[in-house]
Parts: sequence; structure tokens; C-alpha cells
Amino acid sequence: MSTLTHVIKRDGTKVPYTKARIANAIYRAAVAVGGRDKHRAEELADQVTDLLNQTYGSKRFAAVEEIQDIVEKVLIENGHAKVAKAYILYRAEQRMRHRVKSHERATHTGNIPYKKIWETYVWAVDHNVHTIHQLNERISKGEFPDIVKESDQAYEEDIQTAAEIIANRGGVRIVIVAGPSSSGKTTTTTKLAEYLKTKGLGLVELNVDNYFFDLELHPKDEFGDYDFETPQALDLELINEHIRQLLEGREILTPRYDFKSGKRTLNQISMRVEKNEIILIDSLHGLYSAMTAGIRPEAIFRVYIETLLQMKGPNNKFIRWTDLRLMRRMVRDSLHRGYAPEQTLTHWHYVRSAELQHIIPAVNSADYIVNGAVPYELPIMQPRLLDYFREWEQKYAKDPRRADAYVRAKRVRELLEMVTPIEDDSPIPPTSHIREFIGGLVYDVH
Repeated sequence: MSTLTHVIKRDGTKVPYTKARIANAIYRAAVAVGGRDKHRAEELADQVTDLLNQTYGSKRFAAVEEIQDIVEKVLIENGHAKVAKAYILYRAEQRMRHRVKSHERATHTGNIPYKKIWETYVWAVDHNVHTIHQLNERISKGEFPDIVKESDQAYEEDIQTAAEIIANRGGVRIVIVAGPSSSGKTTTTTKLAEYLKTKGLGLVELNVDNYFFDLELHPKDEFGDYDFETPQALDLELINEHIRQLLEGREILTPRYDFKSGKRTLNQISMRVEKNEIILIDSLHGLYSAMTAGIRPEAIFRVYIETLLQMKGPNNKFIRWTDLRLMRRMVRDSLHRGYAPEQTLTHWHYVRSAELQHIIPAVNSADYIVNGAVPYELPIMQPRLLDYFREWEQKYAKDPRRADAYVRAKRVRELLEMVTPIEDDSPIPPTSHIREFIGGLVYDVH
């Protein structure tokens, strides 16, 4: 029997066929419906491969849609209807990604906080930082320290306003700070807690990072990279149960997660919340409904933070928020988590997939939106990362499996080459949230 060797992707490129990609896709669909049996996923991938070889082996290649048809067939025939449904939804999402660029699709979903964006744009115009040219011009005049002060003040005012609303709204028992990766959630949560304490409110922080499933239980791709960005990477059922128990005044024992080993240990940290105290949660997926299912909506106040930078860059186009967060995460993870910047680049498609599917659609459920972008982060990132992006653009230019990494590397390289670099970051105070990423933050958040 002949063997299938290649896959024709939707854009026409040809890549080698690997059973590992099939097994990972099946396991990912299983995780979405609560299953975590990797061995069964591999068995099903074997069946898919055998059927593909019988059907397309003589041609040595098959289109991605043809392969996905076979996967659905094998799942259904083996009695995995729920997994098949999750896989079909994943497949539909991939088709949509191919047809429409992510940022164009988001524009039509109604999930963009236009009022907040307009306020941010007006602020940028008023402070002469709504284009890179203007930012560079202010830097050339020696105004970088002024830009830092102005930007940080706007950010602090956002948090103060959120705190005022929470303090004046009766019955709030849970405050959630949510937002996409590297938007500044951790420092924002810390600062919000400080302001709430000045209002006489007691706070107890529930660290949901301790509720991650063991790393080996997450889907893994052909490059050995784990997808731990989805809500299902967290034990949502246990989080919800513990929140309910805390609101009832009961003591709980939370897990403890070791990020170095990728292992979770249950029943480790004792917690209790008094009637006059508020549960404070900082979470990537804090707006995901399953986390707070069954809890009175009026008891929850949701803060959403995003890097809503309103500045035009190359080709007179607005700079993408995701590119700011990509750079932040590269610098932070290399400093504090032993994660090389290139790993962040090649992992970023998982980040974006989770954001577009599980985070951005919930933006309008937030009670208040904070802008976490600061114009001065671009000149700070330029000397730290520009050479990397130049290297990655060349490295991935002809690798169809890394098309996403190439596009991002090229785009960010073009952006950073326009920015006047700032080597001396001393004008940035230790309380600035950007130091969560570049180092030197006064708060212990890592």
C-alpha cells in the first residue's frame, strides 16, 4: 500500500504529512469537551492515517479539507460524537481564518470597545503621539520623560476610575481583571487592590494560575509546543466550585501549580473570605462564563484591560495591539521565565487563537475597560528586539509551516525600524506597569 507523504494547505503550499498533527487535532477537540486521553487520540490518529493511505496513498498527497473529512468520519464511527462536533467547530474556525484576516473579522463582530478607543485616540492627538513621526519628534526634543509621565498618569486615572465605581456599587463580592496575554493584568490587579484598600474594602486574592492542569495534559504540536492558552487549560469546574464555597464563607484548599515542573498539587493553600471581603481574580480568561457560572451577575465586577494604542505606523496604518503584547511577552518571559524570545514568536498563533475565540468575544461583558498601552514602550522595545525580528524574518521567509511567525516578524521589524530607540529606561518609574515586562517593577508579580 502506498503512503501519503504531503498535505496541500488552503493557500496551496505543500507540507509533509505527520500523524502527530492529526493526533494533536483530535486531542485538542477532546480537551474542548472535557476529555484528556492522549493514548486514545493517538489510536484514532492511526486509524485516520491508515484510511488516508488507502484513499490517497497512490497520489502521495491530499488536500487539508480531504484529510479533515477522514478525521470526522473516524471520530463519528468510533462513537466520539462530542469530540467530532468540537473538531467540526475547530475546522470551521480555520476556514474562516483563511477567508478573512483576523483584524478585519473582529471589526465586524461588535466586540471592539469603540468608545474607549475614541477616548484613547483623542488623548493621543492631544499629546502629539498619534503617529510614530510625532513620537520620534517629541523624543528628539528630549521629551521622552514627559511622555512617560503623561502616559502613566492616563493609565493610573483609568484604574482609579474603576476603583471608584466598584466602591460605590453595592453588593460586589468578586472583582475580576481580565484581558489578553501581556496586556498588563497583573500590575493592574495590584494597583486596583491598592486603590480599593484606600476605600476601606477588604480583599482576598484567588490565584487561578494554580488551577492549571498538568502541562503534559495539554495538546502538543509537531514542534513539541504545548497549547496552554485556552480556557480548558484551567480546571474551570474546580475554580467555580471554590468561588462558590468562598462566597458561602467556607474554607477551601486551593491547588499549587509549579510552572518549572508543569505539575499541579491539590489541597495546598488555605483560603477563607469574610462577608465584608471581596475576592480578587487576575485571569486571562476571567470573562469566560464557565469560571463564574451560577454566581449572581450583580456580585461580579469585571475589568478588561487591552493595549489600545492609537498610533499610526508603517503605511499610515494603526499599530496592531497584538504586536505590542507580543514584544512585551518576549522580553518578560526571557527575563523571568527562561523562555527564549523566538519561542514566544512561534507560540503566538496559539495565543491569538485563544484570544479570538474565548477572550475578545466577551469584551462587551466587561463593566470597565482600561487602556494598558503606553506610547513610550515602542522606543524601549526597539533596541531590545529589532535585531531578533530581522533575523526571524529571514529565517522563516521560506518555511510554509512557520508562515505566521514570518508575517509577524516582518511586520514588527518594519514597525521598529521606524522608531527612535531609547536605551536608557531610567525615566520609567518602578511603579509603571510596563516594568512588569522590562524589569525593575516595585511590585512582586512574577
